[in-house]
Amino acid sequence: MNSLVARETRRLFLQQVGLNLGALAAGTLLGEGRLVATDKLSLPHFAPRAKRVIFLTQSGGPSQIELYDYKPGLQKLAGTELPDSVRQGQRLTGMTANQKQLIMPAVAQFKPRGRCGAMIGEWLPHIGSVADEICLIKSMVTDQINHAPAMTKFLTGHQLPGRPSFGCWASYGLGSANRDLPDYVVLLSRMKRGSDQPLYDHYWGSGFLPSKHQGVKLRSAKDPVLYLNDPDGFPRELRRRMLDGVASLNRIKYQQTIDPEIETRIEQYEMAFRMQASIPELTDLSDEPESTFELYGPDSRRPGSYAANCILARRLAERNVRFIQLFHPDWDHHSRLRSWCVSRCVDTDQASAALIKDLKQRGLLDDTLVIWGGEFGRGVAGQGDWQSPQAGRDHHPRCFTVWLAGAGVKSGFSYGNTDDFSYNAVENPVHVRDLHATALHLLGIDHERFSHRYQGLDFRLTGVEHARVVQEIIS
Repeated sequence: MNSLVARETRRLFLQQVGLNLGALAAGTLLGEGRLVATDKLSLPHFAPRAKRVIFLTQSGGPSQIELYDYKPGLQKLAGTELPDSVRQGQRLTGMTANQKQLIMPAVAQFKPRGRCGAMIGEWLPHIGSVADEICLIKSMVTDQINHAPAMTKFLTGHQLPGRPSFGCWASYGLGSANRDLPDYVVLLSRMKRGSDQPLYDHYWGSGFLPSKHQGVKLRSAKDPVLYLNDPDGFPRELRRRMLDGVASLNRIKYQQTIDPEIETRIEQYEMAFRMQASIPELTDLSDEPESTFELYGPDSRRPGSYAANCILARRLAERNVRFIQLFHPDWDHHSRLRSWCVSRCVDTDQASAALIKDLKQRGLLDDTLVIWGGEFGRGVAGQGDWQSPQAGRDHHPRCFTVWLAGAGVKSGFSYGNTDDFSYNAVENPVHVRDLHATALHLLGIDHERFSHRYQGLDFRLTGVEHARVVQEIIS
């Protein structure tokens, strides 16, 4: 009997030693990988101008030619072929590679807006009304010509899925300013007619960062967050006891494996419990005055609309959520530019401008960075018969427009320029990497010192290629 006890005791001892040695080995092997991510980062690196970001993502490639990049000289060149000296061998998609590149001038009229005199297309009258509050970057460039790789790069810094999105990096680096809501919240527009354009989960995915940093989707349905509510008749006190029990078991498992995803799971359970109270209060717009819905427009009363999501974005900003991202799809106008692009402008114009006005009057614009933009622009050549009302424009990565507002960004300011064809960025080009570096800078983060080691490599949002902070747009 004594020998049996001795063997069992020895077995337990060796098992525990093995676990401890395993944990130590894991710490050695993964110390340059996963475990570093659990250490507290010394951020921000310097005083931030922005406490939070609202990213108004326009998916599909809005046409800079109709909206922001005024090129009156194109009228005289209508129907002529785009010179090879301008195109410079630019790759085309399969949709226009076999047709002549015949110039189609802007089908929208422009006029100067605000004291700054920014030329903004007639389809955006409300954004034109806040021209003195925004900074137009007209010389954005990317190196991806198709939607999914371009949007993935626009949001994660790399064209292949698997990297953390910008919002995840912000959550990872700066953490939460409101323990009752996620650091990173995603709002998808519910289109009236449905959408032809997919929005992939990796656009707000955490990649190799702990999954607690991934974006949490708020839906416009009865349950804004899936699987959040308890079953009917399930007391909240019982849920609390259940979570405490599960957390105890998870902590035991964590001590055995030193797996940071177990810590993430514990934190996610706790966040979900707190969100059972915070989410209904957040999404209940009944306390908003009539003036709010008048400001954001008639569509703001429709749950899931872009306008309603802009109101939620302001409410999230008031509650100090770190990163708020809206997605509005279907800016992909290969045909019927005159009607479809106008429809997207009607969806988003008034609410985007209202958000700027609302943040400003509440004193939130000073420390909120607002970004508006899509993954690329549109080409100057018409797709199809350029003279037809059915004509559209193909994808164009060499130049597009993004605008920013708030949080130390110069207001009423335009930066960069394109050639006479709105084809190439010829003055102060701003790569997607530069936009990321600048946004991180406004959050108080030096992009070159902000990395995560994974599989022996130090990964950054801005990657290993040169990226610069665009100091010229910072006040």
